[in-house]
Amino acid sequence: KIEMKTYAGLSKKQVALYSSLVDELQAKLEQSREGIERKGLILATILKFKQICNHPDQFLGQYQYHETESGKFARLKEICETIYEKRERVLVFTQFREMTEPLQAYLEGVFAHKGLVLHGGTPVAKRKQIVDAFQGATYVPFLVLSIKAGGVGLMLTAANHVIHFDRWWNPAVENQATDRAFRIGQQKNVVVHKFITSGTIEEKIDQMIEDKSSLARSIIPEKQEAW
Repeated sequence: KIEMKTYAGLSKKQVALYSSLVDELQAKLEQSREGIERKGLILATILKFKQICNHPDQFLGQYQYHETESGKFARLKEICETIYEKRERVLVFTQFREMTEPLQAYLEGVFAHKGLVLHGGTPVAKRKQIVDAFQGATYVPFLVLSIKAGGVGLMLTAANHVIHFDRWWNPAVENQATDRAFRIGQQKNVVVHKFITSGTIEEKIDQMIEDKSSLARSIIPEKQEAW
């Protein structure tokens, strides 16, 4: 398993929206909000920052999703073009269910092939069909999953690439998602890309995940003993 951080820049539109939101948050905090109200405001705004980092249209509730407006979409294309050249397969995880279909539409253009989506709204009966189709002999280049719905219990070893399009707070949840591909039955090296938008709160989130992981390693033995 080869894990790497993959950095993306902000487009001009993302910079404008991000800066505006920073100013808006600062103005609201200066109105001396306290306690739960202040915490709620900050958490809600962090979510908006993450949406802007993914794509301005996610934040604005629009449906165009042009590649040029998102640094992450441009990086996703670069990586997936290489995967397509090798005729390999990729799992793309996001925490946002509303991002799964725009990602599917965009990746179908990159791969010139149909792909699959699995999220919390996918009926249980249909999940097995999706897994079977992805694992089957017919080339299905990608599967987009919401991290909560697709992070546990699925065997997706046909993929040897994993992309975390946005980052979840808990490293164990990310690792469980990666382990859909990196498990018994996998015949290839698995390459894991963790997307981070440079100069944004995503760098802070990444550092927090790193700190949690190192804390866990220092407390919990590497050998999976029953304790």
